[in-house]
Amino acid sequence: MGKTAKVLDARQHTDRMNVGLTKDDRKELAEGLSKILVDTYRLLLKTHIYHWNVVGPLFHALHTLTEEQYNALFSATDVIAERVRALGHHAPSGRGVDTSIALDAPGRSAREMVEDLIADHEEAVRKMREVATAAEEKGDLVTTDMLTERMTFHEKTLWMLRAIVAQ
Repeated sequence: MGKTAKVLDARQHTDRMNVGLTKDDRKELAEGLSKILVDTYRLLLKTHIYHWNVVGPLFHALHTLTEEQYNALFSATDVIAERVRALGHHAPSGRGVDTSIALDAPGRSAREMVEDLIADHEEAVRKMREVATAAEEKGDLVTTDMLTERMTFHEKTLWMLRAIVAQ
């Protein structure tokens, strides 16, 4: 039992990391990524709820599009959380993290839902651009590359959502 108990006594390794980023830089980037992760979960939930509740002539198109989007957002949460861990920090676990989401999907039109998603995707791109710029300045090319890929998804999503509500 003594050896097993020692194996389960895990220790953090952040102080021993030497990957070319300072401890403070890794912490700052992990905090920025953690905020992006929480926002990604919020957007995932909102997209999924709208997917269930959209009605109108564009039901099938929006239902299909939002399903593709929430699946991509779900995959993104894992990628972002794993990057936080690779920087030597824990992914947010709810303590001190605002995970609330407020929406009235049943009372919203399809146009209102799409416009709401547009606003959230735009905000996501702005926040990601800010963290990606900081990561690049600190020489964290992995985080920069990951966020570039994430921004590509959000900007393509914005193009598609805007095309739906164009007049």
